[in-house]
Amino acid sequence: MSESTESKRLLSHVIAESACSLKYEHLSPEAIQAAKLFWFDSIGCALGGSQQEDAKILLKHYRAMSSGNGKATAFVCGFKTNPVDAAFLNGHMIRAMDYNDIYWKADPCHPSDLIAAPLALCESEGLSGKDLILATIIAYEIEMRLCEIGRPGVREYGWHHATLSAFAAPVAVGRMLNLTPEQMVSAIGISASRTFCPGAVTAGKLTNMKNTVDPWAGRIGAESALLAREGFSGPEHIIDGKEGLFAVFHHVQYKGQPASFDGEALVKDLPSSPNSRYRILDCGMKSFPIEALSHAPLTAMMKTVKENNIKADEVKEIKVEVIARAADILGDPHKYRPTSKETADHSLPYCMAVGLVDGMVTPLQFGEERIRDQSLIPIMDKVKVVASEEFEALFPKFQPSRVTITTNDDKSYSTRVDVPKGDARDPMTEDEIAVKFNALGSDVIGNDQCEKLQRFIMSIESAKKVDELLELTTARA
Repeated sequence: MSESTESKRLLSHVIAESACSLKYEHLSPEAIQAAKLFWFDSIGCALGGSQQEDAKILLKHYRAMSSGNGKATAFVCGFKTNPVDAAFLNGHMIRAMDYNDIYWKADPCHPSDLIAAPLALCESEGLSGKDLILATIIAYEIEMRLCEIGRPGVREYGWHHATLSAFAAPVAVGRMLNLTPEQMVSAIGISASRTFCPGAVTAGKLTNMKNTVDPWAGRIGAESALLAREGFSGPEHIIDGKEGLFAVFHHVQYKGQPASFDGEALVKDLPSSPNSRYRILDCGMKSFPIEALSHAPLTAMMKTVKENNIKADEVKEIKVEVIARAADILGDPHKYRPTSKETADHSLPYCMAVGLVDGMVTPLQFGEERIRDQSLIPIMDKVKVVASEEFEALFPKFQPSRVTITTNDDKSYSTRVDVPKGDARDPMTEDEIAVKFNALGSDVIGNDQCEKLQRFIMSIESAKKVDELLELTTARA
């Protein structure tokens, strides 16, 4: 901490040099395939997300702020604008339903929140599908590494992971723009200087900002990279130098010890060849449109109900054992009386209750009328969320949960799930993603375009430009 900026090689330089030297030819076939699958999943999420009220508010706002003559396209509506605004609008659509990818170690993240930014620059700069894949894999690599290195992680101090996303987004966009290492360092410094996000956006009663802060980090990353290309400078010591990320958190105590980060792990074995291990292979997808730590308990409950043919009116209690942070995020008092989609999809009581009654948890379960259905309240009150020390010791390698359903005749049925469907250890196949994609997109752009989009995305490395991708996401009148 006491070393001067001049006496050590700062981490932003190491990251910048690695990203700038990485080429498409250095990527592994597995990483390339994963990038395409995550784009397939993300576009599906965006098609569904475009129909959310907050996405419509943002689009109305940016239409009013723009001439509509830009070179980047907003999904579904086809609105033309500048790449910074397009990065934000499209990133928010990907995120709006909380249905996109998930990676959770010391901190959580949704790397696909950031990939709309390189897409916007890819379109506006006339770049290829290979360029987009490279930038996508870089976005996943840096974002996921940042979420591994906290001891214990910024989430534990009340900060949102968008704080970390602001360090990753400009790296992906900067590679898309072919920045020099020096420009990339400035892009990181510009972006991260402006985005420290408190955890209030995902605590207690939730608002539209819950799904907005991380795409906003993508927007800032895009603008920062563009500014750096023009010669605008940013602090190179923003990560591990004077009053940078590490220094700021070092002032915070956690269980009697100062907060810390493993800076060496951030840059250890950065991938550089087809034989390297790319982090994107370790990221998961969501099979339910809900908060990540809800997946294991919901999977456990649905399995228990199905195997034992349990009906909602037979249930006396649903005991849900989860890790402490899941209990804190998903089981606080506000979560027992959700009044918005944002709170409902972060509410274990609601997700368990509606899953028990409806036999499924899909986007249909998060309409305003269903959320406000008073008949669900007595069932939500039967859900008891308990923090488990046993499970805490297994996280983040596993996401354990045990659900015990007690029926009115005092019989108990219990199921434990450590790895939810969609985790990298139990990944969704292209066919399974297609089911999700079509469910989200068919009413928005039609079945025919959904099929064409799948074919284009899964062969995007052969595209000279990405214009057709944006055209296929646009709903026909």
